[in-house]
Amino acid sequence: MSKVCAIFGGSRGIGQAVAQLLAQKGYRLALVARNLGLAQTAANSLGAGHLAFSCDVSKEDDIQNTFKEMEKSLGHINYLVNAAGINRDGLLLRTKVEDMVSQLQTNLLGTMLTCKAAVKNMIQQEGGSIVNIGSIVGLKGNSGQSVYSASKAGLVGFSRSLAKEVARKNIRVNMVVPGFIHTDMTAHLKEEQLTKAIPLGRFGEPHEVANAVIFLLESPYVTGHVLVVDGGLQLLI
Repeated sequence: MSKVCAIFGGSRGIGQAVAQLLAQKGYRLALVARNLGLAQTAANSLGAGHLAFSCDVSKEDDIQNTFKEMEKSLGHINYLVNAAGINRDGLLLRTKVEDMVSQLQTNLLGTMLTCKAAVKNMIQQEGGSIVNIGSIVGLKGNSGQSVYSASKAGLVGFSRSLAKEVARKNIRVNMVVPGFIHTDMTAHLKEEQLTKAIPLGRFGEPHEVANAVIFLLESPYVTGHVLVVDGGLQLLI
């Protein structure tokens, strides 16, 4: 099987770290982000043979067109990583409906739609591997993040169900659940305070999550698994 991987949310944070490791391992990559300029910069930094695409994951037409473009340029996509995500933190009583919808569309529906498009292609090739990125907040909940938590919790049920649906087609679906990781999304947090609640005593680095993603992408006998990468945070919250 040729190694071609599409990474949604591949222009920064965990997605970019996954891209860097996969490029080193000889994969050809399609980095997908809303902002084509950022995706382009990330793709160029990986060397030759990697391409950037712009896509709004809340729109099915956009996703389908992006998959067609990727296949035309790179060949069959047999690996998919879903790392695109947004958060709009706030207490539920103060959260606007449009902020709820945007989080659910990007974090949950967007991943469902990219998986749908990818699975269609993977069935024709008789195999493939998908890793969706969740959040420890989706497993444990967090005050001020009820909608974000719901969107990420939904991914757990979705990933496990899809794994059951497509296993006979030799397509594997797994999930990585990070805790507090040094990314743009956590830059505003009070790190010193929060590290006291983490048994390993520090935030994680994107490449540490990326290693877990690649383990699941490449493990031929693992499917429907949810791998927590959180420095032990789940032991205490």
